[in-house]
Amino acid sequence: MTYCCGIVVREGLVMIADTRTNAGLDNISTFRKLHVFDTPGERVMMIATAGNLSITQNVINFVTEGIENPETKEMERLADMPSMFAAAHLIGRAVRKVHEIEGPGLGQANLAFDVALLFAGQIKGRRMRLFMIYSAGNFIEATGDTPYLQIGEAKYGKPVLDRAVTYDTDLYDALKLGLISMDSTMRSNLGVGMPLDIAVLRRDAIELEVNSRIDNTDGYFHDLRDRWSTALKQAHMAIPRPPYGLKP
Repeated sequence: MTYCCGIVVREGLVMIADTRTNAGLDNISTFRKLHVFDTPGERVMMIATAGNLSITQNVINFVTEGIENPETKEMERLADMPSMFAAAHLIGRAVRKVHEIEGPGLGQANLAFDVALLFAGQIKGRRMRLFMIYSAGNFIEATGDTPYLQIGEAKYGKPVLDRAVTYDTDLYDALKLGLISMDSTMRSNLGVGMPLDIAVLRRDAIELEVNSRIDNTDGYFHDLRDRWSTALKQAHMAIPRPPYGLKP
């Protein structure tokens, strides 16, 4: 299982991904799911992945090494795309290409073609964008009304983002809320776990401001978890008891 979220606000973009791919009593694997493709000053693109690891790795390899354009017969790579929209289409084509290759074998083994991706970033001179790409290769885009997208185990962290994130949220408040959303998910699902990869891109900077990994020794994240738990307990204690039940 996986949890990744992307948040795009007026000041910029936040991407967060866990790294756990398997969770059992003695079988836990860690793989990076937040992939960065950047040329500082020219473009910054990021892909967060969820689903079958072999499928997502094949998609990343295709967009890195190139896919043949059926009309021009030229190889097209993510690094060559003129816009984020064109790049999202290329990733969708890569997903369909992997399905063409791997789909029949997965079907024979009664395995689903399971993949979802968040694609975000900015090319110089163009606007910042955040997309979610589905297993069919189609995609949707985050908007000012819905400034965040999630993939993987989304339900536990969604209420935090629904209640608190708007397009006008401060960039580092968006990062904080994303981390709270991730903590809420990890507390409720052992299939999502540390370390976490985080990235922050300020609008029009065209260079990552943050590109870091948070592990179990990170003091800020431990403090955030403790403060959030305490705040929740204090909040529910401050609300009056429900006036329902037997009347005296």
